[in-house]
Amino acid sequence: MEQYFIVAVKAIVPLFLLIAVGVFIRWRKMLNDTELVHVNRMLFNVFFFCMMFDNLYKTDITALWKPDLVFFSVSALLLVTVASIGLVCAVEKKNRSRGAMIQGIFRSNFVLLGMPMIENIFGAQALALPAMMIATIVPLYNILGVMVLESFRGKGGFSLGKTLFGVLKNPMIVGALLGGFFMFSGIHIPGFILKPISQISTCTSPVALIILGASFRLSSISKEKRNLLIMVLGRLVVVPSLVLSAAYVLGFKGLEFVTLISIFATPCAVASFAMAQQLDSNADLAGNAVVITSALSCVTLFFWIVLFEVLGVF
Repeated sequence: MEQYFIVAVKAIVPLFLLIAVGVFIRWRKMLNDTELVHVNRMLFNVFFFCMMFDNLYKTDITALWKPDLVFFSVSALLLVTVASIGLVCAVEKKNRSRGAMIQGIFRSNFVLLGMPMIENIFGAQALALPAMMIATIVPLYNILGVMVLESFRGKGGFSLGKTLFGVLKNPMIVGALLGGFFMFSGIHIPGFILKPISQISTCTSPVALIILGASFRLSSISKEKRNLLIMVLGRLVVVPSLVLSAAYVLGFKGLEFVTLISIFATPCAVASFAMAQQLDSNADLAGNAVVITSALSCVTLFFWIVLFEVLGVF
């Protein structure tokens, strides 16, 4: 059983080393608050665009299509999002915190943590299925994330027109739409154009983690203890227990089940911090949730993997 704990730790430690680099940069005053805002804006508008385009363009979503897994995952994600909106709106009155909380509960670090976890358990040859799910789930994460953050933007109320416009102009959504268009149309992008896009895509997650570390404020944790507790329990305990129990009852097993663990039991997505900052949400709360859920997920991922291994799922 300790092998699964080691798998979780190996997936988490690289994230914290990159966050530590950001903390060091902040400590040495290499970036001030104004510069961090500008770098985060660049990350959001350029890096995330390239990442989404590259991921969609390079993934052959038809190669290993699993309609039952896709239907279950999409349905579960939509239900979790709706339930999160109901819960958060009932307990939190500030719109800026509502958006960050809702996104933190439904959106996981599927790509950064889920993929390494699956590779460690099943080997690199098993990554085709989760890659297909990335092409399905990650764009949906971004659409839902933008809609939620636009709906609870600052002190404003919900406006369908403004929300839809915000979704359509979001760089991550634009990147996903363009990548999907080129993938499905079969239009070939020359290598000399695709190479810099792929290079930027590769840098996105490390840069996002470094900026998160440089923006981290330990003092802000005490101000948001209740909201952080709700996000941590929702992301690591409540959502996995409900979704994975339903998947167990429905008979998902093996690689498919571990893919569901990687979608619904991994910590808050790193991208949620950058999106919260750029869309006038509570970025401190979003960033703290990423750090805390990432740390605690070493224990919770180990628990979920061992539990369902004992139940004979894989």
